[in-house]
Amino acid sequence: MNLEDIIQETKTYYCLECGKCTSICPVARYDSSFSPRQMIENALLGFGDELLLDRELFSCLTCYTCQKECPSDIDFPIFVRKARSMAQDNGQHGVCAHSGQLQSLARLMTSPTIKQKRLEWLSKEYRVSENSDVLLWVGCAPYFAPIFEDIEFNALDITKASLKTLNLLGIEPKLLPNERCCGHDALWTGDIETFKKLAEHNAAQIKEAGVKKIVFSCPEGYRTFKLDYPNYVDLRCEVLHISELLAEKIGQNGVKFKEIKKKVTYQDPCRLGRHLGVYDAPRKVIESIPGIELVEMRHSGLESICCGTSAFTNCDSYSNMLRAERLCEATETGAELLITACPKCQTHFRCAMMDKGEEHRSTPKIEIMDLANLVANAIEK
Repeated sequence: MNLEDIIQETKTYYCLECGKCTSICPVARYDSSFSPRQMIENALLGFGDELLLDRELFSCLTCYTCQKECPSDIDFPIFVRKARSMAQDNGQHGVCAHSGQLQSLARLMTSPTIKQKRLEWLSKEYRVSENSDVLLWVGCAPYFAPIFEDIEFNALDITKASLKTLNLLGIEPKLLPNERCCGHDALWTGDIETFKKLAEHNAAQIKEAGVKKIVFSCPEGYRTFKLDYPNYVDLRCEVLHISELLAEKIGQNGVKFKEIKKKVTYQDPCRLGRHLGVYDAPRKVIESIPGIELVEMRHSGLESICCGTSAFTNCDSYSNMLRAERLCEATETGAELLITACPKCQTHFRCAMMDKGEEHRSTPKIEIMDLANLVANAIEK
């Protein structure tokens, strides 16, 4: 594939050069050198080398904020994703956060002989079944735990809460001891070879397991399985986020909650919201808990602001400014608790509250909890 093919596929040639994408882009608000419109213009005018050599190509959050304003319906995030693949082929990469550990882990997991200990956390307090046709996707949570220990975040707590909740609903899911990273970050940074290997491995594991439904607590894994895997592998099973499963059970009067007196606000993850259109289910779950008062931030739902970094690349001072802005909005509501539904959102917000960056600005503090943990604490046995 060359740049002209990408332009044709994403209909970039329909660009009206109106600049709405740049005017609404959360990155461009802080980084004046970043412009989606300029990237498209460079591609259309034949300055492909400039585009593919530009570090800013990897700063796009692929949050789909621009998409909702584009009068020509150009899929800019997919344009960026495919352009990144070309850039990777030419030896260009974004600046990897966390010393590139997470990117390296994804590549390591493509090895067919690698042996994992990804279920060592599983104890007798949880019920799982080898015969279940429901799979709980664990994803990269076991690897997040040691990497983000310094910001006091353990993604496995979300996995454990999800499993506990499923058990309280009478579901004993299957867990796969040899599943791999879903490949989300590899795909969105242009590492298609790594993504394909991960997708093919996971698809084979799922087929062998014979499951009919996969439940995710990570919106990135959910988006990858629902929208991206079908383009590469044959995956014939239902996929859904745990908030959707809970909303369905609440609708059937299958969930009872005890009272939790808290004023809370909710962060819409980009992948769950603008990518997949899931806005109501998490709110239905939150508002079903007695004593909970849900207050919305100034920007919520379709207008929600991204947590500031995509695929752990090009995390910089501008990313921190975005996080600080979002945390300001959360505290302005008067909420005691910020509910997230994505492990990465929590990672980035916790990081912002602990690391003030070079500017040493005052970042608002607020308690953060994943939706799965909130439900696990509130659901009655």
